[in-house]
Amino acid sequence: PAAESWLGAEQREACGNKSGSQMPNGAPPSKRGSRSPAQGGAGANNPEALTLQKNPSEMRSNLCSECGKSFLWRSRLIAHQRFHTGEKPYKCHDCGQSFNKSSALTVHQRIHTGEKPFKCPDCGKSFNRSSNLIQHQRIHVEEKPYKCQDCEKSFNDSRHLVRHQRSHSGDKPYQCTDCGKSFSQKSDLSRHRGTHLGEKPFKCADCEKSFSQSSDLIRHQKTHTGEKAYQCLDCGKIFSRSLNLITHQRIHMGDKPYRCPNCGKTFSQEIDLMRHRGTHLGEKPFKCADCEKSFGQSSDLIRHQRTHSGEKPYQCPDCGKIFSQSSNLTTHQRIHTADKPYPCLDCGKSFSQKSDLIRHQLSHSQEKPYKCPDCGKSFSRSSNLTTHQRIHTGDKPYHCTNCGKSFASTLITHQRTHTGQQPYKCACCGKAFSQSSNLIRHQRTHGGEKPYPCPDCGKSFSQSSNLMTHQRIHTGERPYKCPECGKGFIQIASLVSHERTHLEGRPYACPDCGKRFRYSSSLASHQRTHTDENPYKCPDCGKSFPQSSNLSRHQRIHTGEKPYVCPDCGKGFIQKSNLFAHQRTHLGGRPSNPPPEGGPEPAAHST
Repeated sequence: PAAESWLGAEQREACGNKSGSQMPNGAPPSKRGSRSPAQGGAGANNPEALTLQKNPSEMRSNLCSECGKSFLWRSRLIAHQRFHTGEKPYKCHDCGQSFNKSSALTVHQRIHTGEKPFKCPDCGKSFNRSSNLIQHQRIHVEEKPYKCQDCEKSFNDSRHLVRHQRSHSGDKPYQCTDCGKSFSQKSDLSRHRGTHLGEKPFKCADCEKSFSQSSDLIRHQKTHTGEKAYQCLDCGKIFSRSLNLITHQRIHMGDKPYRCPNCGKTFSQEIDLMRHRGTHLGEKPFKCADCEKSFGQSSDLIRHQRTHSGEKPYQCPDCGKIFSQSSNLTTHQRIHTADKPYPCLDCGKSFSQKSDLIRHQLSHSQEKPYKCPDCGKSFSRSSNLTTHQRIHTGDKPYHCTNCGKSFASTLITHQRTHTGQQPYKCACCGKAFSQSSNLIRHQRTHGGEKPYPCPDCGKSFSQSSNLMTHQRIHTGERPYKCPECGKGFIQIASLVSHERTHLEGRPYACPDCGKRFRYSSSLASHQRTHTDENPYKCPDCGKSFPQSSNLSRHQRIHTGEKPYVCPDCGKGFIQKSNLFAHQRTHLGGRPSNPPPEGGPEPAAHST
């Protein structure tokens, strides 16, 4: 008959390859066929059933007792009945997975053999199923014939439209028989069931890591080959999967097509919407066996369980630091690559983490909603307030096991003083640091960046702490008081130096001549008189000096700068000592107040 000349898509794929099949006892040879669409049959939509009533006596003899469907051939009826009985007689020898059709087994085995017989004539890409090739070819012609009536989104595959429509209806027809959880897609149910069974039949030949899904294995194998074929045209970022690229591009477009029917919140990914909807339902089917804490997602449970086991499977290849989550490793690696994909739309500054961008944006809004009840100081982050309040309570909950020292905030940075670990390396000069903040400050010395300007005089600084110290010159604030004499200082380093004046003796002795000094910096300067070392060179005339302060004073000859002005006549001087010498002319030769004790000054001379 004409019907026998037209083969279904699955049988056409399986032709000529019967390896690995196990035929059920008594089953006739697979001679499947149905009416072609041109002949008015159901063909493409459901090759199992024939709706056209031809040969009614034959049709009645091949009637399904479960659902009443009729079939032209008995072999079709037998294959159909397996959907009701759940029988899967065709077993894969590689992974043990079973199928209800031999053609399905044949297609499946291509996962193990790597066979992809269906090649795209436009780009050369190959596929293991003809249906996947047909779907792929629509990318080249941009054909998307299947349109959603709710949001007008179009798809190149009718199955994708059906799955998408469930995001509007909330329909989840696939239910797990073990825990009762429902899914909108059959593939999601299959993946989920693997969490109960613990089955991971798909093994990587390179590292022997196992996976429950073949698609996960294929994605994983790209980590060995380095294959990342899909590139974002906006920022240049590359992805190993086209789906990840499409999802990423929504960041640039601001597209959030998945809307929560409960609260109206929108999401860029369907999985984020599903996760969010669990907050309304209160569903948390995944329970931790150690502490009985429950989670809405199995992935959240797996991450949580690492807090009990201490497992940190993700290691940084640059510095060896390990992490419990792959997302934390990805964020950490941006320290080494200097990748900052999150730009601030207000000032253009970029950040390596989205959370850092959100915190930074509060600096533009000046919003500081978290107020300390003890002193009234406000903070933009609740965690900063918690850390600050330990100043008032004296709480230091972090204890170092090496030296017993306690800290109010993080212990990680301190522990590097014991291990000597300096994981943050400068790409320009190779200098390493124990803290990322120190690396960021250091990098400004290469770029000459000074992002902190003084609002009073316009002078700029590379560090915010230096700006704060400088502003005390304008405000007159001297917060560091000497407990002996009450004298105030702008910087704590100045107070430490001053306190030595109250101590007896000069603690710093020269090993060459025995001369003693109150300051280590004075000793270092003195030692250059023995070595004739002059490390500070003038870029204008090449003259060298033993101290940086001497070079600074010398450079005023070239610039004409005279910062020391006489309050009586307005005359300016390059050096403070010259100003004091000049002031004697107004006093009739009597000495004025001498300059305060400090670093070495050149000898006074008349002008």
